[in-house]
Amino acid sequence: MTSSQPPLTAAAVTAMRREVQVSLDGPSGLDDAGRVDLVRALEELVCTATAAQAAVAAELATSVEADHEALGLPAASRGQGVASMVAHARRESPHRGQRHLGLARIVQRELPHTWAAWRSGRVSEWRATLIARETACLSLEHRLGVDEALAADAGALEAMSDRQVVAAAQVEATRLDAAAQVARRRKAEAERRVSIRPAPDTMVWLTTLLPAGEGVATYAALAREADRARAQGDPRTRGQVMADALVQSVLDDVDSEPEEGSRSHRSLPVALGVVMSDAALFGGADDTAHLEGFGPIPAELAREIVCGALSADEQLSIRRLYASPESGELVAMDARTRTFRGNLARFIRLRDQVCRTPWCDAPIRHTDHVEPYEADGPTTAANGQGLCEACNHAKQSPRWRARPGPGGSVTTTTPTGHTRTSRPPPIATIRWRDAPALTIDYVLAG
Repeated sequence: MTSSQPPLTAAAVTAMRREVQVSLDGPSGLDDAGRVDLVRALEELVCTATAAQAAVAAELATSVEADHEALGLPAASRGQGVASMVAHARRESPHRGQRHLGLARIVQRELPHTWAAWRSGRVSEWRATLIARETACLSLEHRLGVDEALAADAGALEAMSDRQVVAAAQVEATRLDAAAQVARRRKAEAERRVSIRPAPDTMVWLTTLLPAGEGVATYAALAREADRARAQGDPRTRGQVMADALVQSVLDDVDSEPEEGSRSHRSLPVALGVVMSDAALFGGADDTAHLEGFGPIPAELAREIVCGALSADEQLSIRRLYASPESGELVAMDARTRTFRGNLARFIRLRDQVCRTPWCDAPIRHTDHVEPYEADGPTTAANGQGLCEACNHAKQSPRWRARPGPGGSVTTTTPTGHTRTSRPPPIATIRWRDAPALTIDYVLAG
């Protein structure tokens, strides 16, 4: 941008957005060819806009790092909290903000051809992410080489699918540095893991990231069990048999002795927590319950879980948690402590459910003082909040401030003066009465 051009500001972008909004108030008046051309032009505008976001985010990071350096912070701590500021501006989780910020800094410096295609609207942010991801293990020299091979011809890159881009990047990276690709594979194998996230209709996605050989072998074993069961007349679908076999293999202890010629299984201890109103548990009300580690579930399902635990002679305990009849938020409990330990920490986790930062939704890892303990912040439920690790570290950066508010709200002010306020989610959303909510803890143990 030359000095004769006016700077791009938020107000200027808002004016452009309003012009587009006005055009949506009525029919476009275009023929079908014109409509297709407009869709393409808008797509290129979106791509260019995300590139502009990246450029400004990178500038913000450089500025904050300079400020932190002037404050005397060690190099490892400089720039902490920038990703959270970017995430808040983009209305997304800090994890995604960190990915966006990392991409913004890398593409401009180390993938110049990809950056040129991105800023001109030829490729999307995701396409740039794929190229950056597939070249992350390479030296700068080799990364520049892959970038030139894939993106020097922006038209050819634009015509490729995501899968073709990934395959081409992998082939070129292996040609330039096969050893780096092997090291990358070893690192990926070390990051094998299992994760869980909610799915529609009170289901969950249980995902396992495994090395290719082990993953394919595991799937083949489940498929073989499904084929065997189906051949013997099992009425379940193939997918149902595979899912049931996976659950059985994990939850059952096959070391127990067979009983009367059949396998006998002893359940492994598994702790679950359900939060529900007493009316939903004992009176048949339809107040929505909360399953710890999952989220809202229907009262009927919560009662099934509790009744199933009772019928199986499993350990079960009930703890009273008090909720506001106006908002449904948990506000107190019948146990007190001076530290975020035991019941108090559990109360905060149950109340907040996930990280309190707007748009984050990450699991709670830290029970944090809203007003720092060093600044005489009390260790109470009102001054506590559940945060993920990244958000707690960001909050501890220079010039960040947070204060508790009414109704369990927390207002956080970033170094740029922007504020965000969060409230604990309601535990039940249908009919709250002037009665305590209950958290039912039980262990699945035979």
